[in-house]
Amino acid sequence: MTIRSPLAGTLCVAALALAPMLARAGFYQWEMVETTANGASCGNGTPYRFFVNRTPLNKDLTLVYEGGGACWDQRACLGEGKLGATNPNGVPADYMQSINVAYGLVTPFSARNDPFQAVQTQSWNMVFLPYCTGDVHSGSKVTVYDDAYPATPRVQHHAGQANIRAAAQWLRDNLGRPDKLMLTGYSAGGVGSTVTYGLVRDALEPRGASTLLADSGPVFPAPRSSTPDAHPSLLLHNTIRAVWGLDEPGGLVASYGATLPGFDPDDFGSVNRALSMRYPDDRFGFMVFQADLNFSAFSYEKFYPDIPGAPTPRDYRDAIYSRWEPDIARWTAELSGLPNVMYHVPYLRAFNDSHCLTIIDFSGTGIQELAIDSLASFVDAALDRGPLMRNTEVDRVADLTQPLSGAIRLFKLISWIIG
Repeated sequence: MTIRSPLAGTLCVAALALAPMLARAGFYQWEMVETTANGASCGNGTPYRFFVNRTPLNKDLTLVYEGGGACWDQRACLGEGKLGATNPNGVPADYMQSINVAYGLVTPFSARNDPFQAVQTQSWNMVFLPYCTGDVHSGSKVTVYDDAYPATPRVQHHAGQANIRAAAQWLRDNLGRPDKLMLTGYSAGGVGSTVTYGLVRDALEPRGASTLLADSGPVFPAPRSSTPDAHPSLLLHNTIRAVWGLDEPGGLVASYGATLPGFDPDDFGSVNRALSMRYPDDRFGFMVFQADLNFSAFSYEKFYPDIPGAPTPRDYRDAIYSRWEPDIARWTAELSGLPNVMYHVPYLRAFNDSHCLTIIDFSGTGIQELAIDSLASFVDAALDRGPLMRNTEVDRVADLTQPLSGAIRLFKLISWIIG
């Protein structure tokens, strides 16, 4: 028999009475914001839309950057192919109720009451930043692509940087300065939350702790003076710097010169080190799977002919991992020397090609040899300024039997059924 206290009953009744009033005030529901400020737009030129879910109980704020593919050719910018751009036709007004974002449950960081995974930021004000520009939220150039369909060129608005700047300014104007701030994103959103961290932080000027949790979008070192053999991400970086306008006036590289004194313009991957130096009191957390076959394909497949030309699936994986694994090793070695940076690099999760640790839930993200059950302890350490966690899994067998949640097993089954 459970005895309920009078206070608990009173609070429950009060909460039920307040719920309609809070909903009418716009709290605890996703509100759409549409903007064209400073050139904000989706890839097809339509206005950019993002979504805000407010609470009256605190002034803490988390921004979630959506993931997806990217493009530097016409087919990908039209959303064609496995790694094609997300939302090539813009962001619908009801996007947060669409299957694309699984009713706000694609990641625990964008769900107010997630049934699968609890995280402390679920009680914060939340912002969801959809991805619709094909430039990992970072570009600042209109590029015309006609390589696949010359008769109908694609005019691609790589306006990711403008979208993030517009959203940050709207948040500052309408929500004011947050107390605590966290930026997070998965896949392309992992890249975007990293490379635009400084401009968002400077616009919002949080009063308290500021944190980055970037999932499966590593920005690897790739000095322009190097070679593709030494730094396999070099060809990708050189390509996107040109077509997304990163090096042009108003591009991210130019803006870093004024805001990130430690940034090396000849190495886009130096942004990690520069952020650590510029914001020494902030905490930066990066995560990726060693067996990620999605972001690694995005990084190399279109640049190295031996990858798409591999005769067998095993040869394909070997060709990718021969570049991916050294890139990870160089990246984590550099991160290890930064006093406010953490990383979590397990081997694999038998879901989504081992791509992304923060989608659906955190099951299958542990490192058994280090007695880490899941990513949850890493997230808490980052937000609570706990001990720096720098976790890399060595064992490549244990993850094959690491349990996955019922939610992920269900998603796997549905994916298998629909094919």
